[in-house]
Amino acid sequence: MHVQVAFSPRPREVELASLTLPAGADGWQALAASGLLERHAGLQAALQSGAWLAGCRGRRLSLGEALEDGARLEIYRPLQVDPKEARRVRYRAQGGRQRLHRRPLETG
Repeated sequence: MHVQVAFSPRPREVELASLTLPAGADGWQALAASGLLERHAGLQAALQSGAWLAGCRGRRLSLGEALEDGARLEIYRPLQVDPKEARRVRYRAQGGRQRLHRRPLETG
């Protein structure tokens, strides 16, 4: 079966591996075959502790679950900044929004 493994160790950097694995292979086997566990020290411990998560096409996945043909195994980093707070900071940096003053339409 064919699967992909996607991993982003840092912002704007993605490692993608396309693999051919035996039917019934699980997430750990896909990670081992991709070489990510060897290239990134501490990744296995972070996944086992729950600090980093795994998923398949946006849905959370246990690495012990069998993968399906065509699956894309994704490794998720923890968020560095709360997305709502980042939006507020960008809003303030832009000086707030300019409000448009509109006059009501004249009818008749």
